[in-house]
Amino acid sequence: MSHPQQPSRARHWVIVFAVTLAVLSYVDRVAISQAAPSISHDLGFDKAEMGLIFSAFALAYALFEIPGGWLGDWMGPRRVLMRIVLWWSFFTVATGWMWSFTSMWVCRFLFGAGEAGCFPNLTKSFSTWLPSHERVRAQGFLWSFARWGGAFTPPLFAVLFAIMGWRQVFYVFGVIGIVWAVLFYRWYRDNPKDHPSVNAAELALLQGAENTASGHGDVPWGKLISNGSVWLLWAQYFLITYPWYFYITWLPTYLQEGRRLDMRTAASYAVLPLLFGGFGSMTCGFVSKSIARRVGSLDRTRRILGVAGFLGASACLLLSMSLHDPLYAMIAMGMASFCNDLVVPGAWAGCMEVGGKYAGTLSGSMNMMGNAAGILAPTIGGFILKRTGGDWSLFLYSMAFAYFLGAFCWPFINTAKPIDQD
Repeated sequence: MSHPQQPSRARHWVIVFAVTLAVLSYVDRVAISQAAPSISHDLGFDKAEMGLIFSAFALAYALFEIPGGWLGDWMGPRRVLMRIVLWWSFFTVATGWMWSFTSMWVCRFLFGAGEAGCFPNLTKSFSTWLPSHERVRAQGFLWSFARWGGAFTPPLFAVLFAIMGWRQVFYVFGVIGIVWAVLFYRWYRDNPKDHPSVNAAELALLQGAENTASGHGDVPWGKLISNGSVWLLWAQYFLITYPWYFYITWLPTYLQEGRRLDMRTAASYAVLPLLFGGFGSMTCGFVSKSIARRVGSLDRTRRILGVAGFLGASACLLLSMSLHDPLYAMIAMGMASFCNDLVVPGAWAGCMEVGGKYAGTLSGSMNMMGNAAGILAPTIGGFILKRTGGDWSLFLYSMAFAYFLGAFCWPFINTAKPIDQD
C-alpha cells in the first residue's frame, strides 16, 4: 500500500532568504541614524543638512520603487534581487568614504536607488512560491524580522562603535550584503518547478505558480490607476510611513537632545519602537486567519486590523508625548509602532491579492507612495527643529494626525478583487 507523498518544504527557504534580507536592509538603512551625531560632528552638518541626507535615501527609494517592482514582474526576482543587493551593499561601504554634504547626499541617494525594489521583489517571490493561505503569515514574519533588524541596530552599532569608527561600521555591513547576494543567486529559482528540491506534492500546493512566475512586462496601467482600492492602498501607506520614518531617522537625536539621554541609554530606548513593531507584524500574521474564520473573509480582516492599527497608533503616540518619564514615553511610542505594524502585513498581502501577476509593480507603487512620505518626514522634521530651536512637539503632533487620517482609508479598500478581473 503506497502512502501519499509529503510536500517538500523548499518554499520555507524562500521565507528564510526573505527574512534575512529584510533584516539586512533595515540594519543598513537604520545605521545612518545611529551614526548621525558622529557624522554631523566630523563633517560639520547642521540639523537641516542631516535631515536632507536622511531624505536622500527616501527620494531615490520612491523614484526607483516602481521600476524595481516592474523589473521583478518582467525578469523575475532572482536576477533583480541579486543586482539590488550588490548595488546597495557597495553604497553602504561607500558611505564610509564620504567627506562633505554633497558627497554624502549623493551616496545616500544612490544607496536608496539600490534598495528600491527589494520588498516588491520579495512580495513577487511570495506570490509565486507560497499558497494563498500562507502569504499573510509570511508577510508577518518578513516585517517582524525587518523591524527587529532595525531595532537591534542601535545596540549593535553601539558595540561596533566602541571598537571601530563609524566609517568602518559601514564597511562591515556592506560586506554582509555581498555574501547574501551570492548565496541567494545560487539557490533561488523564479519558478518553483525549476528547483531540484521541490517535489510533486509541494508543486501541487503551488498550483498556478507558473502564471505569476512568467514575465509580465505589459502592466495594465489604466486599470491600475483607475482602481479605487489601489489609490487607497497608496494613501494609507503614505500616511503610515510618514510617522514611521521618525523611528529610523530622528529618534536617536530626539532621545539624546529632546529627552536628554546619553548615547548608550538612548540606543537602548531606541530599540523599543522597532522591537514592538516586529511583535505587531507577527501578531497580525498569526491572528489574521482566526479573525477571518470569525468574520468570514481575509478582506474584512484586513479592514478591521487596518482601522484598529491606525487609531491605536495615533492614540499611543499622543500618550507618549504626555509622559515625562523617558522610559514610559518610549514604551508608549513602542505601542504606537506595534499598532502601526498591525496594518503593514495586510497591506502587502493586499497588494498580492489585488495585483495578482502584477504584484511586484503594485507593491512597488505602494511602497513608492510610502517613501514619498519618507522624503517629507525627515526634511520637515529638520526644518521644524531648526525654526523652533529644537522643539519636537509640532513634529510629533503631525505624525499622530497622519495616523488618525489613515484609519479612514481601510473601510473602503477591497482586496478581494484583482485588477486583472476588472
